[in-house]
Amino acid sequence: MTVDWNRQNFSGDNPEEHPAIVSIQENFPESVVGSGSFRGEVWGVVKSDKCREVLHYLALEPALSYDFLSDLTAVHFPREDEPFEIVYQLYSIPNNSRFRVKTTVAEGQEADSVVSIWQAADWMEREVYDLLGVVFSGHPDMRRIMNPEGFVGHPLRKDFPTGGRIKW
Repeated sequence: MTVDWNRQNFSGDNPEEHPAIVSIQENFPESVVGSGSFRGEVWGVVKSDKCREVLHYLALEPALSYDFLSDLTAVHFPREDEPFEIVYQLYSIPNNSRFRVKTTVAEGQEADSVVSIWQAADWMEREVYDLLGVVFSGHPDMRRIMNPEGFVGHPLRKDFPTGGRIKW
């Protein structure tokens, strides 16, 4: 597939026209369940069971070359069936392009680690685990990174008590 990175061809108004979204939909039919944009920043929402495969493709596809994981974070929406939204902030150095990939996971469901794709994911995945409780399967060292071992709970969850928990 040939990707045209001429910025004049993508205005940001229609995320479905973004080269990454088009390429993912061509190569992974039915894996994209949504997309959107805000102020020119585009994201695609991918099924959790296809997320690692899609991210691997985005990193290695020469026309896209999302070779830098600038951030990996998560958000807790406690009223949802899959309350954790994991957000991968990607950057293509050769194309000077940003793209976000989002996926959702249920309580107790593990997300696939992307440390083998981007080494930077190591501590980012540990941070998401520590603060929100999302476990990344295949991670080389899944343990707390900010809170002490034995700390009860995950402080960035919306249902975490505002006064904290004293039990350790």
